[in-house]
Parts: sequence; structure tokens; C-alpha cells
Amino acid sequence: MRATLRQAARASVHLLLTAAVAFGSYIFVTVLLITATGALSVVGIWLLPETVLLVRRIAGAKRRLTASWTGREIPEAYTPLTGPVRQRVRTAVRDPGTLTDARWMAAHYAYPWLTVLMLPLWALGLVVDGVWSGLLGRPALVLPLIVRLADVEAAWSAALLRPSPKAMLARRVEHLTTTRADAVAAHGAELRRIERDLHDGAQARLVALSMRIGLAQRAYGADPDAARRLLADAQDQAEEALTELRHVVRAIHPPILTDRGLVGAVRALAAASGLRVDVRADGLPEEVRAPAAVEAAAYFVIAEALTNAAKYSGSEQAEVVLTRSRTGLNVRVRDEGCGGADESAGSGLLGMRRRVAALDGTVRVASPVGGPTVVDVELPCVW
Repeated sequence: MRATLRQAARASVHLLLTAAVAFGSYIFVTVLLITATGALSVVGIWLLPETVLLVRRIAGAKRRLTASWTGREIPEAYTPLTGPVRQRVRTAVRDPGTLTDARWMAAHYAYPWLTVLMLPLWALGLVVDGVWSGLLGRPALVLPLIVRLADVEAAWSAALLRPSPKAMLARRVEHLTTTRADAVAAHGAELRRIERDLHDGAQARLVALSMRIGLAQRAYGADPDAARRLLADAQDQAEEALTELRHVVRAIHPPILTDRGLVGAVRALAAASGLRVDVRADGLPEEVRAPAAVEAAAYFVIAEALTNAAKYSGSEQAEVVLTRSRTGLNVRVRDEGCGGADESAGSGLLGMRRRVAALDGTVRVASPVGGPTVVDVELPCVW
């Protein structure tokens, strides 16, 4: 009975908040009438985009309210209202999201009256279910109907507020344009870094190596001992140049990924991180590999997250979980440190997001002050 009462109370709160949003919508009718009059007279046409922005805010509040009840986020797909007044008006009129919000608001003037049904159900439920469930121990009959009312209201709102396929396609194109531009910028920065590393590292050592070999060749007939010393120095230079080249190659695509696979490479990362890292792989058999680009992205994300944990968290322990899903590869890195991760502070999270977004993946970072810090990454791929 207590669980039933808690569920009915939570549903009642949702229905009351829905009624509050509906009441605000009723008041908003005045704004809509003023905007319509101004648009028809052309003089007040500038009010149209501003009114559309207000409607978007109201619809956004309703989306969040519905998502808090259902546990499923309702996406938004709006075209930004920017530029001069004429462009803003044209965008507001042509945006499919405007029609979606208008349709929802028109319907929302009617179905929030479901809230009124909650009042007699509470009165009847406390009596009927108090006897039927509280005294006789039978399943409640009336109070669950309040939860059902909240479910119906949320289902109607979700259906009405869900963006049209055209709007979702436009949002998808915009997202892909942004992520591809970021990927191109990141690729250019990576090429410049490789060029700089080669110029300042391996190339300089190879030039020094060539000079020492030339000196040894000229000194070989007159002073064999000096020539041997120069050749020994040249050998050291060659080994240092090879080390520099391995470092550059490792930054492009770690050879350990090819040799050991993702799980083995992550275990090697964990061993070298300076932390006690628990690595778990769920549903990742050795004979099945993700695409090379996905493995590389996961590897660098984990490397960055463990580096951040070692530098900033103050924790000595971390956890890495690799999970194979039906649609891709999921990565979770968790540390029990102080939390408070800030993307603007140069912690590498922005680069991590760009690397993952280039593969159409997502990154979620939860880092409340006091910890823990959890980085969840989803990388879509075909197994």
C-alpha cells in the first residue's frame, strides 16, 4: 500500500505541474493574439520570431517535465532564429518545429483537464484501496489509475512534441556538418603536430647521424679510434631517432592495438597509468574486433581519462569497463577522486568529444564536486 501511495503521489505531482504549464499556456493566449494582430497588420511582424522563441521555451519545459516522468528524453529540433528581422520571420514560419509546437499547444489547451480526474480518484482510492489493499492485503484498484492518467498524459505530450522526420533530418545534417568540420580541424592539427614532432625530433637526430657518419668516414684512414667513437655516437643517434619515430607512430595508431587488441592494449595502459585500475570487458571475445578507427578512438579516450584521473582526481584507483552492445562499443572510465572536472580548464575532455563525435559517437561526463568522475562513451559500429 505504501508503494502504491508513493507512486500515486508522484503521478499527482506530475499532473499538477502539467496543469501549471497549461495555465501558463492559457495566459499566453493574450500574447498569441497580439502577435497575430501585429503580423496581419505587418507593423508588428517583428513580434512573430520573439513569440516563437517563447513558445519554444514553454515546449522545452514541457519536454523536460515529460522526460522526468517517462525517463526518455524528447529531442528538440529547431532552426536557430538569427539575422535581420526578415530572415528571422522567414525562418520562424518555415521551421517544422514551429508547426510541431503550435500543434502541441493547441492540443495542450484540452487534455491537461485530465488533472481534474485525479481529485475524485484520490477521494475514492483512499477509501476503497484503504480497505481493499490496506486491510485485506489485495492489490490496489483505484490509486493506480492516477498513475495511468499520468502515463496517458505523458504519452500524448511525447507524441505531440516529438520533432517531425523533416526536422530531425535537418538537425542530423547540421550535427554531421559540425562534427565533420571539427574532425577536419582536428585532423589538420594532428598533421601539424606530426610534422612538428618529425622536424624537431627524428629529423634533427637523422641530420646529426648523417654528420657523424660523414666525419667518421673522413677520419677513418687518419684516426681509426676517433672514427670508431664517431660511429658509436652515430649508433646512439640512430637508436634515439628510432625511439622518436616509434613515439610518433604510437600517437597515430598504437601498434599495441594491432598486436594485442583493444582489451590487451587497455590493460597495458592501465599498468602504466600509475593507478590501480580494474579493467573489465563484457562481451568482447578475442576473435571479434571492432573497426580499427573505433578501437583507436576508444584507446585514446581511455588514455586521456586515465591521465586526467592520475593528474587531477587525487584518487589511486580507477575502473575501466568495455562493453559490446548491439549497436557498437561502450566505454566507461570511473575514478573515485575529488570530481569537479571542467572542460574549459584544458583537461582534454573537449578533444575527447571531438574525437568521438567524428565517429558519430557520444560522450557523457558526470563529475560532481566530491566525486566520483564517470566518463561514458558510446561508439557506434558494426560487429
